[in-house]
Amino acid sequence: MELFAQYHFVAAATVARVFLGFLFFFQGYDAVFRVGMSKAIASYEEGFRPMGVPRFFTVSAAWFTSLTELICGFLLVFGLFEYAALYLLGLNLLIAATGFGIVSPLWDMKHVFPRLVLLLFLLLLPVTWNTWTLDHLFFYP
Repeated sequence: MELFAQYHFVAAATVARVFLGFLFFFQGYDAVFRVGMSKAIASYEEGFRPMGVPRFFTVSAAWFTSLTELICGFLLVFGLFEYAALYLLGLNLLIAATGFGIVSPLWDMKHVFPRLVLLLFLLLLPVTWNTWTLDHLFFYP
């Protein structure tokens, strides 16, 4: 039992990282491959066009957020370049919050807030808890 007790912080960090990675990966996968970027951009433009947001910003934000979610979510699952992925996903959440705020100032945060909490948890936890990663295997022998 003592063997398990010494690893419960590491296990908590791993579960949080993999879970957040899957959330972002599948969201990005849906936007890029299942829905398609043209349809995703068109759905965003419906809300942004009446607010006067230029198409360039909508298209750029859609591509950035979708590819960031896909690639960085994948990296988080395996714990590779974890902090770079977390920083990019944090920027992704800021862009998404700005976009949702432009369209509807009182937008529902039920999908964004859990991701934000997990992301902040992973950024704030001690590095010693984060050992079951490819980063730890390759870069911190």
